[in-house]
Amino acid sequence: MAPLIALIVGTALARLAGLAGIAALDGWIPALRVGLAVMFTLTAVAHFAGQRRADLIAMVPPRLPRPDLLVTVTGVLELVGAIGLLLPATARVAAAGLGLLMLAMFPANVSAARRQLTLAGRPVTPLAQRTALQILFVAAATAISFGA
Repeated sequence: MAPLIALIVGTALARLAGLAGIAALDGWIPALRVGLAVMFTLTAVAHFAGQRRADLIAMVPPRLPRPDLLVTVTGVLELVGAIGLLLPATARVAAAGLGLLMLAMFPANVSAARRQLTLAGRPVTPLAQRTALQILFVAAATAISFGA
């Protein structure tokens, strides 16, 4: 639920900043870019330290090689994408790349839900709820990619 909250709060605060006169944030698409960047920064941090990293490694479907490397690479891609969202010149490409990354990582969420794994000591998000969130997150990336 934290990624959804980060997306909503980041977008809302950026939109308020735009309404307050910050020209670069004047509009929903620029605000959404900030919200998505906040969300991906938050999720990327989990890829690098502590129990969350171990939990993410466990989420990687068993048939894939080097789950530790896959978690590291996806974390780096999330951070690079978050930065790219904040730069108008790269926002569309970054959003498209992050949308594809989310689709590529979705099987790990399915695998984790089916294997009833935990993340930070709590059960992973149930599959139906995770699917709805994934659709929302990919829709946000798509809106940026086509509307930035």
